[in-house]
Amino acid sequence: MKRGLKIVIAVVAACILGMAVFAIFSLNAERHRELACSGLKVEFADKFNFVTAEDIEGYLNKEYGAYIGQRLDSVDLMKVETILGRKSAILRAEAFTTPDGKLNVKIYQREPSVRFQKGDNGFYADSEGFLFPLQDNYTSKVPIIDGDIPLSIESGYKGQPKTESERDWLQKVIAMVGYIQGSKTWSENISQISVRKNGDLVMVPRHGKELFILGQPVDIEDKFSRIGKYYSSIVPEKGEGYYSTVNVKFDGQIVCRK
Repeated sequence: MKRGLKIVIAVVAACILGMAVFAIFSLNAERHRELACSGLKVEFADKFNFVTAEDIEGYLNKEYGAYIGQRLDSVDLMKVETILGRKSAILRAEAFTTPDGKLNVKIYQREPSVRFQKGDNGFYADSEGFLFPLQDNYTSKVPIIDGDIPLSIESGYKGQPKTESERDWLQKVIAMVGYIQGSKTWSENISQISVRKNGDLVMVPRHGKELFILGQPVDIEDKFSRIGKYYSSIVPEKGEGYYSTVNVKFDGQIVCRK
């Protein structure tokens, strides 16, 4: 009998507690609905500085309209995310509101893998092959490729390359840059990469006068292996800078010219 009474008391207590929690939750939800948006809070999920909190505020003021003073639960969070997600240097944005009346935005910026300089037109590419313009606020320290770059990209363009052949070339270049950056030896010793009119990629070392001709961005590991053999077998005999060009674009060959 006593045990049954204890169970009844426990059930009643649990019900009362549940009702109290529900009442508090409902009250907080009602208060949240009645809150007006009092401001914007911007958080960045990465170390890049392509855009600032002031930029985010400016984008929303221009394209969203007046959200300050709007009832908090009526702020269109999807619209906020869409507006910010269209900006070239922003990978994605997450928007949410908090009980302090703030519209919160968390920004994920694009991470460049390589920078291209084609005449006066400069642009980045991320690891997925998405191209976007250089930004006034910040310059990312990534490898730079200049010269006759086979990408038909106008100033301010953002998105994937326009043709399949361009996308294929870009992905191979990104893979090549990843290989260089993943090697302590080559990342420290390659100072510049250029594209010649015939499409050959040329590496300029940080030390020495040789130009290393790689040809197309294929068989990268094998070509750098032959550059390594040049340094280990030919330089000790001839000296650094004895040759002006070292061509490794042909299979199994190291063609040196004075």
